[in-house]
Amino acid sequence: MAFPYLEAVIGFMILMYIFESFLDVRQHAAHKLPTLPKHLVGAISQKKFEKSRAYSLDKSYFHFVHEFVTILMDCSILYFRILSWFWKRSGEFLVYLGLNAENEIFHTLSFLAGVMVWSQVSCCLWIVFLLDLWLPKITDLPFSLYSTFVIEARHGFNKQTMWLFFRDMIKGIVLAIVIGPPIVAAIIVIVQKGGPYLAIYLWGFMLILSLVMMTIYPVLIAPLFNKFTPVIFIVLELYMVDGNEIIQSRPTQTIAYMYGLFKNKRIVLYDTTHPAVQE
Repeated sequence: MAFPYLEAVIGFMILMYIFESFLDVRQHAAHKLPTLPKHLVGAISQKKFEKSRAYSLDKSYFHFVHEFVTILMDCSILYFRILSWFWKRSGEFLVYLGLNAENEIFHTLSFLAGVMVWSQVSCCLWIVFLLDLWLPKITDLPFSLYSTFVIEARHGFNKQTMWLFFRDMIKGIVLAIVIGPPIVAAIIVIVQKGGPYLAIYLWGFMLILSLVMMTIYPVLIAPLFNKFTPVIFIVLELYMVDGNEIIQSRPTQTIAYMYGLFKNKRIVLYDTTHPAVQE
């Protein structure tokens, strides 16, 4: 009798979900406590604590729903072999186009493209471990919209408009279409030719890819989504993100970040922290 790998994987996923939910319930109970913790007395006011608690509770309720839908979809995708069905359909699509379905590169790209298109239309297929090669969690669209325009807006953290939300998403899709296929093709070639040193070759490729992306991101990719203005020149370059752009297009909790490599290293401040904006 063959070992039930599929059932074992699904069972493990459910056990992990139960364990993580147990931890989430304990944290949720802590959020419901109305008393200011002793170590925070004098550090923040009761009013600020209540606002923080209300925000945490909203995020917690949302997290419960999101995680339940996610585990339900993940298990359904595996149990009903939806990925296998997509793989067969993508091969048939290649034959329809007159291409060779036995070509692993074409077949894989067709498969990923089909999954991405279908997930955008349905907005309910959670295949994050595959779609992360293309763009981050596009199948979380309904949850992203609710989180951004309901929860974050309710507590005053979101200044993003619907137009900027979808504009950034479309830019991400176009960028993924341009960058994704060469990376996937390279990985497939390495798998085909790697032999006993496959792991080393893949590690080297991913290392080089990471260094290249860290180098070109500040000068080629980031400007597609935001405007950057030099503020001070020191050992690193200090930039301020454009006011009209960033205030509307990003949540206000984030105030700064660092990124880049070699001569492209930068510190970026969101302009909500800049004195001129505060005035």
